[in-house]
Amino acid sequence: MKNLLTVICAAVSIVGAAGMAGTFFGFSTGVMPGLNAARPSAAIDAMQGINQKIQNPLFIAMFVLTPVVAAGAGVLLLTLDQKAAAILFFAAAGVYVLGALFPSFAVNIPLNETLDKAEIPADPGEAARVWADYSGRWTTWNSVRAVAGWASVLAMAAGAYLWGRDA
Repeated sequence: MKNLLTVICAAVSIVGAAGMAGTFFGFSTGVMPGLNAARPSAAIDAMQGINQKIQNPLFIAMFVLTPVVAAGAGVLLLTLDQKAAAILFFAAAGVYVLGALFPSFAVNIPLNETLDKAEIPADPGEAARVWADYSGRWTTWNSVRAVAGWASVLAMAAGAYLWGRDA
């Protein structure tokens, strides 16, 4: 039973980190460049809509619970005498917290909240300024989140490999 629970926690945390890393990657490489190519007022309007719709239970659960489940897998791996694999899952949880969650709460979410409160300027120059103030910084930190997400996935994959090899 403990093995099954460990497999479930490991799989859920890997899928969660990969899903979030893919989301961040998709935004940095496709969504934001696409919005940057649009009229700034349209980009602001679209991003405000995205920010409202992304706040849904499935996204939030995956976003917040991924490192918790990874740490849970680490604890379970310790009980199975899989110390090296456990350390990698703990490291993955730490990388995710520091590289994905922390920047989200420190930078990306506050930027989103500021943008969401903004009235879309009628003046195209002002709209361009509002969007430029948001887009570059948001995308840079979002790319950090993507890299951290992929690093977390790689650490967990390595942990799963070690567990399978040593089991």
